[in-house]
Amino acid sequence: SLSWVSASANSHDDFLECLCSYHPKESSSITQVIYTETNSSYSAVLDSSIRNQRFSTPNTPKPLVIVTPLNISHVQATIHCSKKHGLQIRTRSGGYDFEGLSYVSHVPFVVIDLVNLRSVDVDVENEEAWVQSGATVGEVYYRINERSTNLTFPAAVGRTVGIGGSISGGGDGLLFRKYGLSADNVIDAQLVDANGRVLDRRSMGEDLFWAIRGGGGGSFGIVISWKIKLVHVPSTVTVFSVGRTLEQNATQLLHRWQYVAPNLPNDVYSVVTISTTNASENRTKTVLATFISLFQGGANDFIPLMQERFPELGLVKEDFIEMTWIESLLLLNGASNETSEILLDRSNRYSILPPSFKSKSDYVRKPMPEIALQGLWPQLLEVDEGGIGVHYFIAYGGIMEEISETETPFPHRKGTLYKIYYNIGWLEEESNNSQRYISWMRKLYSYMGPFVSKSPREVYLNYRDLDIGRNNYYGKTSYKQASIGGRKYFKNKFDRLVYVKTKTDPKNFFKHEQSIPPRLH
Repeated sequence: SLSWVSASANSHDDFLECLCSYHPKESSSITQVIYTETNSSYSAVLDSSIRNQRFSTPNTPKPLVIVTPLNISHVQATIHCSKKHGLQIRTRSGGYDFEGLSYVSHVPFVVIDLVNLRSVDVDVENEEAWVQSGATVGEVYYRINERSTNLTFPAAVGRTVGIGGSISGGGDGLLFRKYGLSADNVIDAQLVDANGRVLDRRSMGEDLFWAIRGGGGGSFGIVISWKIKLVHVPSTVTVFSVGRTLEQNATQLLHRWQYVAPNLPNDVYSVVTISTTNASENRTKTVLATFISLFQGGANDFIPLMQERFPELGLVKEDFIEMTWIESLLLLNGASNETSEILLDRSNRYSILPPSFKSKSDYVRKPMPEIALQGLWPQLLEVDEGGIGVHYFIAYGGIMEEISETETPFPHRKGTLYKIYYNIGWLEEESNNSQRYISWMRKLYSYMGPFVSKSPREVYLNYRDLDIGRNNYYGKTSYKQASIGGRKYFKNKFDRLVYVKTKTDPKNFFKHEQSIPPRLH
């Protein structure tokens, strides 16, 4: 609207003036990290970690200002001046918010991009590290491995995912069945709150420390860094990846997998990717299920285990490949021909995600009947050539069964067999058809309703999905309205998160479409 444009022009100048006068001595350093639309680097900085082109169109609202802080005082200045001049803040670490909420807003806003705050300080002796939120998962893996090949951190699979956002939503990954989520392995944090105070675990108190480890980013403050507990990996790990089409009994194998995978030892990470392919015989399209597992140990232990637990899969000795932990990360990132330096590359090269996409998630507590899986295939096969549908069934179980549901806000623990991550993507030239693919995804999600968790139907916060509910931007969000989506993400933890929010940020300065609302008195 025009009123936004004229209002924002004024607030934009006042805001910049405010930033420079916040720390007059530092004004020269802060001017180096401020980007406005008149700045030639503005677009490059904004686009640098937009991971979903759906939110990079000419119609996507752009921030008035991007700040890439070099230190905490730059973050404090940005919070202070945004508050003073009525601008909203969006904070971005890796840019993987599936709905673009870390860099898009429909009211005048500023992006704090943490790209310069990405140090990883490893203390091998005490098996801990301080990691800044702007680091990617790949950078964290690389820096720890540089110091010790037998230590790592249980984090996400994708190397360019930001560690800050990932921990904020829980963070499951290759080692979570053995060591828990990323958030379960955080022992301290440094956060800047809505009043610009810098808090650590002791000064923020256990309620807020609980909330930031899984309660989602953008609700409670800006976490600058996390103190993480490192965990052990052996010198040799073993991987297999075998594909089976419908003609090779994929349906029966996936059905059986539901009973086997969640009960495998904690040392196994197991995922099945479901995609479509051309069957070689007659070039007709068919569904391909690729069974992938990573085992913390050697093939001599893994082969007999899989032959005993899942003989139906027909694995042979040649399917099992031994490698180092870091090589397994490269392999699962589709970059097995690269050296480990690729983990430091923040670009979208080798991304498993298509340029534009829509995602959803589910948690499954009872195995799906075979007939339900059979009903799924025709839907996957109806996606036209321009669409790329890949879905992931990720086994839970292991230590996730033992960690108490109240430990962090992340509620998907005991009794969860597996998580489903649905993804439909399309190429740039298909963007006119994006609505068609999004509708297809909603139809698929609706088909799956009877077979997944219920009351509430659970979803994974880090696979953000605005279809499940959004806060009202312009007026006051009603608690009831926010709690519909909130309970799907957090189940019965939502009320405690609201309590922490009300105590920490009662005026709701940190907010977005799915942030935790304060209770209005």
